[in-house]
Amino acid sequence: MCYLYAMHTNTPDADLLIALVREKMPFGKYKGTVYAALPEAYLVWFQRQGFPPGKVGTLLATLYEIRLNGLEEILHTLKKKYST
Repeated sequence: MCYLYAMHTNTPDADLLIALVREKMPFGKYKGTVYAALPEAYLVWFQRQGFPPGKVGTLLATLYEIRLNGLEEILHTLKKKYST
């Protein structure tokens, strides 16, 4: 399942992508770190253990897929425009 796309339109979910560069991890070792800045090893760990339910899991899984497919440039572009 690709989390990057909105289910009803099959187009990239802009709100989800923007959240990756604006919102922060709410718990764990990297609590307070913007999702886009999370280390790859942390994402791989979640992928192996299972992503948490809800929005946090969706954001982590989306970030994992972006990194896995070498699409980090999307995040760099959004970070310049939307980071606080």
